[in-house]
Amino acid sequence: MKSKLLYRPLSRRQALQAVLAGASTPLTSLAASATAETPALPPVAEWVLSTSQGSLTVTPLGSRAMRVRFLPPQAATQAPPASLTLLPGLASPSMKQTQGAGLTTLELPAIRCEVDHDTAALRFFDGHGKLLLAEVPGSRRLAPSRLGDEPVHVAEQAFESPAGERLYGTGCFQDGAMDLRGLPRRLTQVNTQISLPFMLSSRGYGLLWHNDGMAELNPPGQQVALNRAGSDGKAELVDVTTTAGNAQVERKGVRFEGVFRTETAGRFAFLLDVGRAMGSRHSVEIDGKSCVEMANHWLPPTVGFVVELPAGEHRVRVQADEQDKPSLHFGPARERTTWRSPVAEAVDYVVIAGPSADEVFEGYREISGAAPMMPRWAYGYMHCRERFHSSQEIVDTLREFRRRKLPVDVMVQDWQYWGRHGWNAMRFDEDHYPDPAALMREVHGLNGRFMLSVWARIGRDTELGRATAAAGHYIDGTDWVDFFDPKAAAFYWDNQRERLLKLGIDAWWQDATEPENDDLVGRRTAAGRGERVRLAYPFHVTRTVYEGQRQARPNQRVMILTRSAFPGQQRHAAATWSGDIGNDWDTLKRQIPAGLNMAAAGYPYWTVDAGGFFRPGDGQYTDKAYHERLIRWFQYATFLPLQRVHGYMTDTEFWRYGDAVEKVARQYLELRYRLLPYLYSLAHEVHAKGAPIMRPLVFDFPDDPQALDQAHSYLFGRALHVAPVVAPGVSTWPVYLPQSAGGWVDFWTGERRAGGRVHEVASPQERIPLHLRAGSILPLGPVLQSTAEATGEVIDLAIVPGRDGSFDLYEDGGLDYAYEQGGFSVIRLSWDDRRGLLSLSSRQGRFEGMLKTRRFRLHRVGSGQPPLQSAPLKELVYTGRATQVRLA
Repeated sequence: MKSKLLYRPLSRRQALQAVLAGASTPLTSLAASATAETPALPPVAEWVLSTSQGSLTVTPLGSRAMRVRFLPPQAATQAPPASLTLLPGLASPSMKQTQGAGLTTLELPAIRCEVDHDTAALRFFDGHGKLLLAEVPGSRRLAPSRLGDEPVHVAEQAFESPAGERLYGTGCFQDGAMDLRGLPRRLTQVNTQISLPFMLSSRGYGLLWHNDGMAELNPPGQQVALNRAGSDGKAELVDVTTTAGNAQVERKGVRFEGVFRTETAGRFAFLLDVGRAMGSRHSVEIDGKSCVEMANHWLPPTVGFVVELPAGEHRVRVQADEQDKPSLHFGPARERTTWRSPVAEAVDYVVIAGPSADEVFEGYREISGAAPMMPRWAYGYMHCRERFHSSQEIVDTLREFRRRKLPVDVMVQDWQYWGRHGWNAMRFDEDHYPDPAALMREVHGLNGRFMLSVWARIGRDTELGRATAAAGHYIDGTDWVDFFDPKAAAFYWDNQRERLLKLGIDAWWQDATEPENDDLVGRRTAAGRGERVRLAYPFHVTRTVYEGQRQARPNQRVMILTRSAFPGQQRHAAATWSGDIGNDWDTLKRQIPAGLNMAAAGYPYWTVDAGGFFRPGDGQYTDKAYHERLIRWFQYATFLPLQRVHGYMTDTEFWRYGDAVEKVARQYLELRYRLLPYLYSLAHEVHAKGAPIMRPLVFDFPDDPQALDQAHSYLFGRALHVAPVVAPGVSTWPVYLPQSAGGWVDFWTGERRAGGRVHEVASPQERIPLHLRAGSILPLGPVLQSTAEATGEVIDLAIVPGRDGSFDLYEDGGLDYAYEQGGFSVIRLSWDDRRGLLSLSSRQGRFEGMLKTRRFRLHRVGSGQPPLQSAPLKELVYTGRATQVRLA
């Protein structure tokens, strides 16, 4: 090996000697024959190999997951610190241990790890013996470093990535990438970027890079020298949001240029860093060809991309903001995946074996915890704008929704309602909100719910801020509450409970929980230097609110919307969204892989500001081009875990855009509410099994290479294939339907289409391409004006013939936590395609208020029989007993 810090290759004799010298679980003697195997060793709850370079530990987690840690020698006996991601008190099962010629094998029911005695490299297999993941021998690195006056380590591990593998995950990024194989990414928490160090492979495994600090994926090793080459014109004033409120900032474009050389032709990976906490433009040309081009009022500071280049000299141009100090890193895109943490105590990662994505996420749920059921109203429509200015505006707007019969459940009050009391004072300005508790009662009386924006930042000049400072609860040099300190977190929640929860508020918009602008860098927190916990701040904020409300209101489900996330945070009923994005077609297009990679990172609840946060100003209300974009944005939002709009300095109500927009919005609002029985059942699957509602096609079609490359279509649950339109002026849209027995049926027309090919699908402005998979059973309810009207008395079942299928119809009380103690019911619906037979199982479970009988109306979907227009073939009264119905 090249570095003394690398895990040195050892002979089998040296490996054995090292183990016998220091392993807490020593290996027995190797057999004299290179091929002979000794008998199996006693099962172990932890396997350790200690050498002069460090201590390698493999720990079983659950039935299909293993944790790997490599620590420096001086830390070998230290217990691992408490993990945020992994459940506390997680019991370690025993692993079967076998020693063979040059290998030690550690085995759980669904995963097997092989340790090579010569290199100490690990390989992981699923329960069927298929190779899932292999370390690159010699790539394990734990190099001493410094963080100010503190000793730390740079932790790095590379894994082989064979041709044909696709990798997904790492959270919500704005680079538009779906497959991350070979792509550089720097995982930081900033507005519009959510970093979750978890990846899902098409080969059937998940990998969690287990570190609370910033992580780097595939970091390139070389740098292009950039020189400032000139200005790009006049300065521009733009309206933005800041931690101090709405503001105008001046931006002026500049140009940087450089030259670099590649010795061979091939694929090269690049990472642009604008050199500031946030950017406004990502623009790189190489040899006159645009490689990345996007602009927004806020962008993450880094962006990665991969391009094909010939051997030789190349000229690069970077367009930037005058305040930027860009750097461009590059290197060959290799057949490996490398994870690096520049501030770490150990190489630390978890492998979860599938082979299916559902099994991976079931394993992830087992070790990191379940996402709670959101309240039923959270799956309806959430109406937001920046911003309502008074109680009267909120009530008048809700009444207008009801008058126009536009379904809505949640009214959202964005920031600055605190007015004269100061930033996030946790008080309403009485001049505009004279009686907040009465406002809640009025909203509830109109079958609505109320969400309120509350920040983790409290102005120091407020009455609450002075109390926060006096108690020492701020992160030094900031207005951010130090949620790493349990006393500070308790202080924060005590005030949110007493000042706000008691008013009757239903949901929390915990904004800017990154914290904004990656603001922990260079700070000290109660958990140490900010760089050590740089990704984990949002976890502590949402845990504080979730656990606080569970204690204060044990029978009221928590619902949090927050702008950032960390692995394990799904336990806090915390949904996320993609931040302060623009409204253009390219931004819409980029949100689709951003959301799918949130799902692939194991985070089930994510959404967008439909219509874009930064909008075209006053002209938006009459701009037909924007109206088309708004319609396409909202169609997409209908098939997200949460449906909402938002808009900067905008009255976002649909009727303000004219009759055409309102008509299409009504169509998709009504469809969303009709889908409630389906969506709520999917939500229970999220809770019970960990499978996200948005399903990248790798989840269900891992053996279809063309499906694996689809970045802008997905399954919503297992029944609905969604392909949002992301370009203007089209009447048809190309849709690849994956290979699937029985094919697919157009949701709008009933036309049957084959899988495994691209179809030009009619897509007039009012229609998003939507297909039902053969074998699906889609439960639909009636059109509602809010989820408060949902009774479940009548449900239409749309059966799609072509193959066998099933669906579990789930119900509970919708608002409380009785489901955690078994207060729910499930009806298994099964379709036998050959016999044309629908079976309804006997109902399992019960809950308070459950209907004893209900009517199911049965539809057979096909040509001329789309589910929304067809008349039922049969109707039956279900009393909870098993029954069967044959459909012609």
